[in-house]
Amino acid sequence: MGQNPDIRELFRFHYRPLCLYALHYLKDADAVEDVVQEAFTAWWQKGDVADNARAYLYAIVRNRCIDILRRQGRQAEQLLPEDAAGAISDEEAMGRSALEARLWEAVDRLPARRRELLLMSKRDGLSYEQIAEATGLSVNTVRNQISRALQSLRNSADSILDFILLFPTLPLA
Repeated sequence: MGQNPDIRELFRFHYRPLCLYALHYLKDADAVEDVVQEAFTAWWQKGDVADNARAYLYAIVRNRCIDILRRQGRQAEQLLPEDAAGAISDEEAMGRSALEARLWEAVDRLPARRRELLLMSKRDGLSYEQIAEATGLSVNTVRNQISRALQSLRNSADSILDFILLFPTLPLA
């Protein structure tokens, strides 16, 4: 078995995009993490795919996701990756996972409180009033902090189009 010393860097660079890619197939976060970890293990054991690591990892993740879906009794037309609007191509899922990973990295760079408020609003679907009640902050403070978080994300996104595609329900103001 060959060994590649770049496994840590490869893992750091591809883990999140691969997880987001697998989420387009599977909706279970635990299963997604297992699939991605298995893909890295398979890559490491193979040892001779260093030039094609990204393609190899995505192929392993896709195939393992499809295997899981088949074991669940899914039919061939149900084995495609999906987003909120329905089935998408595998290429679209790969591209979106890379964009999603960049956006989540930007979310991770937000100050902790601002990130928490943004996630309560956009991920959890809470209103500003509900967030204010849960955190003990004023509604104006919540609104201001979420607005600043969104502005920061817009500034760090490659383009506003990427931002809108990833979070179509986020207000632009």
